[in-house]
Amino acid sequence: MALKNTLNLSNVTQQELNSVKEIALGHLTMSSKFCLYETQVQEPQLKQMLQQSCTDAKTTATNLINSL
Repeated sequence: MALKNTLNLSNVTQQELNSVKEIALGHLTMSSKFCLYETQVQEPQLKQMLQQSCTDAKTTATNLINSL
């Protein structure tokens, strides 16, 4: 499941912002790995699941980054 919207992060500490940045980078890493795995499997249902996971992780990362 992806984060569908940006967040209002105007009242958070620098430490919390740094944590959000780390989470966003983690989601970018997950997205890259899911996309890579999707290219390596043959089973259609697994391919579809990995592609959706790739998209969801990228969407979440993008929305977190746009919230900063």
